[in-house]
Amino acid sequence: MRSFLPSLRVAGVMAACLVSGSAFAYATGQTGYSGKDSAMTCASSGCHTLAGATAPTVTIDGPSSLAPGQTGNYALIIRGGPAARGGFNVAVDGSGTLNAGAGSKKVAGEITHTGPKVFANGEVRFDFSLVAPATGTTLTLFGAGNSVNGNANETGDASATTTLKVKVGDGGSSGNGGEDDGGGCSATGGVPLLGAALMLLGARLRRRGA
Repeated sequence: MRSFLPSLRVAGVMAACLVSGSAFAYATGQTGYSGKDSAMTCASSGCHTLAGATAPTVTIDGPSSLAPGQTGNYALIIRGGPAARGGFNVAVDGSGTLNAGAGSKKVAGEITHTGPKVFANGEVRFDFSLVAPATGTTLTLFGAGNSVNGNANETGDASATTTLKVKVGDGGSSGNGGEDDGGGCSATGGVPLLGAALMLLGARLRRRGA
């Protein structure tokens, strides 16, 4: 039984990574490491360390604004790094709803890969969609991408994170546009009010002089 404990510790560490060559269960995706929680990323977990590898660039491609209730199509794109295979994790704050695309799955409201995807033409893309809420707000998409060398070892791999702001409708503003709330004299209303006050004062003075 004692000899089994180190294996459990290794499996626990590997669970913190997006793609693992030696622990096949975690090659099918992992959530919670998108960067939404800044303390929980592949880089901070200690897995898939650079070890001389160049960090990839990770971007989220898609519309930066949506109408309330609209569905937008997005892709997380990984370029560079070891660039043999890639995996990803995407999360959203607020009340947006994520849906998985081909080669991806939805777990606990987040999106991750169903299996490592091979790089093609220097990049790997993971498609997904975002359904905007029914009211105006500003959402943030959080994405992590892992570029691995596929050598069945976590060392020599590299990851990076990115974000994308998505404005829904008016972006959650109050919608009053900074207009006067009626509590004071506006530029257009001040003159009539002043004229009325002068007329009233003049009428009183005339009555006193009569």
